Amino acid sequence: MKARLNQALAAIDESFWILPAILTAGGVLFALMLVRLDQAGAVPDWMVESAWLYNGGAEGARTLLGAVASTTIGIAGTVFTITIAALSLAAQQMGPRLLHNFTRDRGNQTVLGAFLGTFSYALMVLRTVRTEAEGAFVPHLALTVGIGLAFVCVAMLVYFVGHMAGRINVDTVIDLVSKNVRRAIDGLSADGPQSRPPPPVFWRDAVPVVDQRRGYLQQLDTASLAKWAADRHTVIRLLVGPGDRVFPGAPIALVKPPVDGVEQAIRSATALGWDRSGADDIEFAIRQLVEVAIRALSPGVNDPHTAISVIDRLGAALCDVAPLRLPSGVVLHEGKPGLVMPAVEYDGLVDVMFHMIRQSGSGSTAVLIRILDVLTAAVSCERQPKRVATLERHADLVMGDACRTIGNPDDLGDVQKRYRGFAAMKRSGPAAYLEAMASEQKTENALAPHLYDRLAANPGET
Repeated sequence: MKARLNQALAAIDESFWILPAILTAGGVLFALMLVRLDQAGAVPDWMVESAWLYNGGAEGARTLLGAVASTTIGIAGTVFTITIAALSLAAQQMGPRLLHNFTRDRGNQTVLGAFLGTFSYALMVLRTVRTEAEGAFVPHLALTVGIGLAFVCVAMLVYFVGHMAGRINVDTVIDLVSKNVRRAIDGLSADGPQSRPPPPVFWRDAVPVVDQRRGYLQQLDTASLAKWAADRHTVIRLLVGPGDRVFPGAPIALVKPPVDGVEQAIRSATALGWDRSGADDIEFAIRQLVEVAIRALSPGVNDPHTAISVIDRLGAALCDVAPLRLPSGVVLHEGKPGLVMPAVEYDGLVDVMFHMIRQSGSGSTAVLIRILDVLTAAVSCERQPKRVATLERHADLVMGDACRTIGNPDDLGDVQKRYRGFAAMKRSGPAAYLEAMASEQKTENALAPHLYDRLAANPGET
């Protein structure tokens, strides 16, 4: 049940309507409280007659509260319209999977909630105002606070315009998604030595566990599932991890030896949803960044600068991963292995980062050069041979695409220059990289006098 509770809390955290609903209810309760203070005579007469509180009559109070209520609900509709327009623009330019970064934005929710809360407050106070014929009651304190809330709404409107102008900026969106990647990386780190998972031959006689549900695995309670398996002296091998799709009737796990109740235990420890999301799914956060880059490289947009900005964030993520020990996927309970799940592999993360961007930007010299620069920075941080081999494989792929798609010899030479810099960095470090880049520059400068001599001898040559 912990997985479903975490899923519900995550849904509440990402929902757009929770904070506005809380502020609306707060406006109603605040109005009732202040009106009760006015009815109880908690406000002295000298304060009512002063310039600090509203001291007008019932008709003026009704007019004032009506104006506040009608204005705030009208502006609330405008705020909602602007938000929908921003969502449409973001969906077209950056992809629909980034919309939750707008809907869960606390600034937008607070602004909408402030206007709705002020509207509810004004209505609740308005219903208590009485003329002389009706009993003569004017809630001076509540009216004064209502005027103050109206000025707060004016400030919130100014804030909202500037906030939305910044939010639809593509660099701001990229930075927001990059923070999600960093949070996922922070939760990915494993402390201490990791237990090695059993070899594939170990599961040869295991019994498959079939799940009839469908959806993406959003939450997984690994600790409780490992405890359940260890207490029954069995081991569960999950075939899906956070973010993977579960298909109805397909095996979701293997168990060895088989025990009763394993299907219900897995159902209780997992929570599925219709979309791919979750703080534990680092590939989902990376794919969001990659989607921005791919859309930027499409012929309809043709914005390589945005793609380069994404590549820079991916390089920073690789440098963040460099000192970390990735989990092996084995979950222990009191020293005994109870659960084995798909492990996040460095090779797979780098593939997700660069394969689609390289394929979409294979004809862009600037994009290929930036990928090589990022790989050079990442290889300078890495000390593990397997990870270095992965980075080298991607550098080779970039160089291969450049040789096939770039026809201009000078552009191809620039890519080759960065590739040689990557090789020098991998082989001997920053000093060798600087030496390699300096030798390239020296060669280019050495060619210049010969070109000038040819132009001087043949003025018509181009």
